[in-house]
Formats: sequence, structure tokens, C-alpha cells
Amino acid sequence: MFLQTPINEFQRLLEPQRRALAKLGLRTAEDLLYHFPARYGDVSEMRPIANLAKGETAVIFGRITGLKTSKGFHSHIAMAEGMIEDDTGRIKAVWFNQPYLAKMTAEGAFVRVEGKVSERRESLYLSNPKIEVVAKVPIAVGDSLFGSDGEAHTLYPVYPESRGITSNWMYHAIQRIFKSGILETLIDPLPTVILEKYNLPSLRTALIWIHAPQKESDALAARKRFAFEEIFFIQLQKQRDRKQYQKLNGFVIEKTEAELADFIGRFPFKATEAQHGAIQTILTDFKSGKPMSRLLEGDVGSGKTAVAAATAYAIVTSRPSMLKGGKRILQTFGNLQVAYMCPTEILATQHFESFINYFTHLGLQVGLITGSGCRKFPSKVASNSRLAEAKGRQNWTDISRTQLLKWVESGEIPILIGTHALIQKAVKFKHLAYVIIDEQHRFGTSQRQKLALKNDAAVTAPAKVSKIGALTAPAAAIAPHLLSMTATPIPRTLALTLYGDLDLTLLDQMPMGRKPIITEIVLPNGRAAVYEKIRTDLQAGRQAYVICPRINEPDPDKEAAVNAKSVTEEARRLKEKVFREYTLGILHSKMTPKAKDEVMLDFKAQRIDILCATSVVEVGVNVPNATSIIIEGGERFGLAQLHQLRGRVIRSNHQAYCYVFAESKSEKTVDRLNALKTAKNGFELAEYDLKFRGSGQLYGHRQWGITDVAMEALQNLKMVEAARAEAARLIDTDDSLANFPLLRSQLAKRATAGEKIHFE
Repeated sequence: MFLQTPINEFQRLLEPQRRALAKLGLRTAEDLLYHFPARYGDVSEMRPIANLAKGETAVIFGRITGLKTSKGFHSHIAMAEGMIEDDTGRIKAVWFNQPYLAKMTAEGAFVRVEGKVSERRESLYLSNPKIEVVAKVPIAVGDSLFGSDGEAHTLYPVYPESRGITSNWMYHAIQRIFKSGILETLIDPLPTVILEKYNLPSLRTALIWIHAPQKESDALAARKRFAFEEIFFIQLQKQRDRKQYQKLNGFVIEKTEAELADFIGRFPFKATEAQHGAIQTILTDFKSGKPMSRLLEGDVGSGKTAVAAATAYAIVTSRPSMLKGGKRILQTFGNLQVAYMCPTEILATQHFESFINYFTHLGLQVGLITGSGCRKFPSKVASNSRLAEAKGRQNWTDISRTQLLKWVESGEIPILIGTHALIQKAVKFKHLAYVIIDEQHRFGTSQRQKLALKNDAAVTAPAKVSKIGALTAPAAAIAPHLLSMTATPIPRTLALTLYGDLDLTLLDQMPMGRKPIITEIVLPNGRAAVYEKIRTDLQAGRQAYVICPRINEPDPDKEAAVNAKSVTEEARRLKEKVFREYTLGILHSKMTPKAKDEVMLDFKAQRIDILCATSVVEVGVNVPNATSIIIEGGERFGLAQLHQLRGRVIRSNHQAYCYVFAESKSEKTVDRLNALKTAKNGFELAEYDLKFRGSGQLYGHRQWGITDVAMEALQNLKMVEAARAEAARLIDTDDSLANFPLLRSQLAKRATAGEKIHFE
């Protein structure tokens, strides 16, 4: 048997099983081998039915009889029910809205059942328990790949399931693969020296231990190995990209912070020490002769745009030189250029307006390119557009795309701000020296590379992306410096993993004079009092946000989702029952970009008093007049996301308020949310959430393309740093991986499979 053998060639499949496997993305023997258990159960924890008590969660084994379907007497909800029996007694099991279970489970089958013990009319029953058919219990030593050594084997794996496939089926299917001898054919992709250095099991041993652990330490060791492997391969790709990019020449910009003092002094606030430090670090990178690759991470309102503007000033006001062949060569061509890419049109427009403020005294031209049009500053013609009205600007003009692109290509426009439109083939720069990417996590690696390689063909030789995703370009090429920015606080382990090819700089201070947001955790009985506070702010001419977890009302048949407030329904309720005299707007992700921009412009222009939105406003235009935010269902968000949403009302010197409505009164929920009031910054909150809520729930790791096993490793800084160090060491000595063909082929395989570690 080979790894790519289809599952149906070694395991007979029924049609429901085929559908279930397809839904889980399991097609081959390899897919099954890498479908790791979500957790492990222990049959030693099995409870006799006679000892069950109301309110506890129990695991029982027994035979199921009396299977039937019915409907609730009052609710008319379709149900399946049956009796579970062991040597000590019997208990009813009831599954609401799952009548199919009565047909899928054979009468008299041996089952494992796990669920909460409830009571009705003095009789105990199991409500909606998990159920799986088992061959026998406990899993005997004879069923284990370890063989019999006199020690009872009580652990059993519990796999992620889909309707039609049980965890027990997967366990036995994987054992069948093992017994085929396939393990003997596997070649470990990790070098032996790394396995020995970090005491990691071999691939063969790890696969056995993760699927059939004899003891808990076996499973932990296996998960550690696979976590390290995944982080290592991510780092290997990142370090390879970094190495290739640094082979290019960079523009040498010799500016000191003292030369930027007058520009920085024009900021509407006093620059923080963190901003000064970030500017100095970037200026140092500019002098190296190699293209900078840096991530600037800071809370909402920490002044990232100001750092970007100051360092852009150093670019567009310098006569640069270049290191070539170890010699410094003076350049005789004109202005160097800056490209600033944003994820949305309205955010790009906001930064366009900000850069006009920063650079208006210099008379430099600033361009804007988006999907809906182009603009240029300064203008000799006043604009009467609605956008100009909303922004209070009359000093720029709309121009044709053709004209803008002509001026960018000639170098006449030194600063160009835009959306994804910046990476279109038609956009050509004469001398692109600096690329700034805002909200880095909203862009893919390939998009970043496309923009970073947009220099004029006469200056920069063509660069390509290899089959394994690595950046390649001739050594004579000149690449722009790259600054990525994000306002999404993430733990250091996640930053080191996802942005392994970037140096990290933190902005962990807020500008002086900015008042901290007053945050309140509001339980259901405090809602009316908050509305009165909001009303007072509205009467003073301020505005407010209301954030909801959902867009529309949920399906009433999906009981678990009923309590999640929706934007549409909450806006209707607030308008009809609470804030009748005020104007409410709605914003969510299913609206068109144009519609979203219109709503935000109306909100900024104070034509909307209260904006009801989903978390789509997490990255959005600044509205300094909005000083209050209500977040419904606070326990449904990660702390870092709550902090990000709260940052929407920190844009002015007015006192800002954040009201987090909690639907649950549990002590655990309230304690977690109270961290919003005690944490010093977003980074501290992100670390807290990683520890207590889980990285998968917090960061949506399905979007990042990182498995559950690897996400567990992100709580282990030493492991991440070790994987990063080993990858960097290997690439430093052999960046083509010529001496490690298996590693090279694994990278190619992962790239071909379309693995992503950034939002695309």
C-alpha cells in the first residue's frame, strides 16, 4: 500500500461513509494517517449507569435497545430515543432534532455514550449525548500496535467526525493501514540531527503514538513532534523567502532622525518614545544596502500611520545611493517613490487624506488609486464631490486612471496610495524605493511580493516566484524597502510563525493626552442604564457604534444560535423602541464595497447617529466624533478582537466608552471579559486569550492554514523559537536545499497543495 492509495481500495465504504469522508477532505491513506485525534478518552473513567447523578457529564458503555423516533408532546420537535443498558442498570438517551440516529444505529449494538445527565419527572436521562458504535470495550491490548506487555491499554482516540463516520471507524481504518506495512516505507522529512537534538520521535513512531497511545506521554510526544514539524516547514519557507529577498540590492537612504525632526514636529500630537524608536530602527534598515522587511505591530491609535509618513518623508526627500559590488554608487535619477497599499477603498482614501496633511507644506504630489477611481493632490481645481464634502477637503481632484498611471511611471508622483489596484500590471513605477502595506493580515504573501517587485524594468531585472513559493531575482536587482503594518495584536509566537520572514517592531505606547477608554462589562440587567448613557452622548452631538455577532436572525431550528443578536434585527429594535429620534445605519460584510463606503461616509459626515455593524468595522475609517461603542454578545469574541473593536472610539480627545454586553453570567465569562479593564495593551490581551480561550477560537486558524496540532504549539515560545532557529540555520548554509532534497520536495508539495499562512 502507498500513501496515495484511495481509502476505498483498502476499506469497504458505504455511501454515507463516502460522503462523510469527502466532507472531511479524507481521500487517501495519507489523509487518514494525518487526521489526528481531537482528544483521548480513557475507559478507566467509565461510569456505571447505577452511579450516575443529575448534572454531571458522564461516559458510559453498554448495549442500546428500544431505538425509535418520536416528536415532543408540546414542541413537536423530531427526536430519537433509546435505552442504554450495562450490568448495573438502564438509562434513556434522547436526541433532539436528530431522528436519523435511530436509523443509523443497529438495535443491540455496543456503544460508547458521552453526555450530560438530566432529570425529568424524577427519572434520569441523557440529553443529546455523543454516541459511537464500538466493537468491544475496553480496547484490549491485543488491538494495540504495541503488543502485550502486561500493561492495560485504556486510552482510545476520539477523532473529528462527520455524519456517517464514527471515531471508532476511523480508529480501526487507521490500524488497517498500519498493519499493511506502510509505516516501513515512510521516510522521515526531519533531519535526524534535529530529531535527536529536541528528543522528538521518528515519523513512524509518532504516527503510532498519536493514533494508538499506550500512555498519555506517548500522545504528547507525538503531538509535539508534528507541531514542531509544521512550524519548522512554515519557518523554512519564510526564511528561504527572506534569504532570497535579501540577495537583492536595496536603496541606501542616509537620513538621521534629527533631519526628520521638523517633519515629526508637525504631527498633531507629540511622538511617543515607541514611535521614535520605530523610526530610528527603520532608518537604520534604510542604510544597510539591503531591502528592509519589517512588520510594525501596534494597537489601534498607537500612531503607525505617522511612523509610515515620517519614514516615507525620508525616502522622497533623499538623493540616494546604492551598494553594488561592495561599492557605494550615487544615483542621478529623480525622485524615489513610495507605494502605500490598504485593504479597502475607504481606508485608502483616509490615508490619502492623512498624507495630504503630512506633506502639504512640501508641495509634493500624492496620488490615490482604487477600483472606483483616481485622485491627485494638489489640485488647481476645487472638487465638489460628495467624498470631498464628507472629508472637508477641497484641495484634491479626480483624474483619469490613464493620466495618473502616466505620472506614476514617469516618477512625477512620488507617493501613491491605493488598494489591490496597486498590484495591477498597468501600475508601473519609475523608482519604487519603499512599500508600505497597511493591515498586513488582510493580504496574502503573493500580493505583498507583487508590490515589492514593481520597480521599473530598466532598474530592476525581472523577478519570479518559484514553484515552491520562493522569491527569486537576479543579484543585480534593486528591491524596495518593505514595511508591513497591523493593528491586530497577536502573541509573539504567532507573529514569529506567520511573519517569520519579517523583523518585528512593536508600538506599545499611546500618544500623550489621549484618555483611556472607560470599559464596562454589562450584564443583562444593566442594558437600560447603558442606553441612557448613550442617549446623553448623542444629545451632546456625539455618535455611537453597536456591534452584533450576526448579520441576520438565525434559523429558529438551530437552538444554540438563537441568542446571538443580529445587526438587522437589533437596528430595527433600537430604532423602534429605544432611539426613535435618531438616525441608524447598518453595515455588514455581505454589502457591496460601494454600499459599505457610502454608509461609512454618511457616518463620518454625521448623517448617521448610530451605526449597527458586525465586526467588519474592526478595520475601518476613523470617526473621531464616535465616542461610544456597544458590543453585543461579548463572550462570542476573542479579547484581542474586542480590544480591536473598542479601538474604534479612541480617535479623539473626548472621553470614550466601551460597553461589552455579556449574555452569560458565569464567573468564568465575566472574569475573562474583565481582563479588558485590567490589561495594559492589546498584546497582553492576546496572550491572555491564547492561554485561556484557545488559539483556534481566537484567530480563526482555518483561515491561516495552520492545523490544530500546530496551533497548540503556539503556546510554547521555546518550540517556535527552536523551529525558527533551525530553519534559519539550514537556509543560511544551503538556501536552495540542495543537500536536503526531501525537505525541498516537501516544501514543493505543500506549495502545490495551496497551503496558506496569510489571509488571501
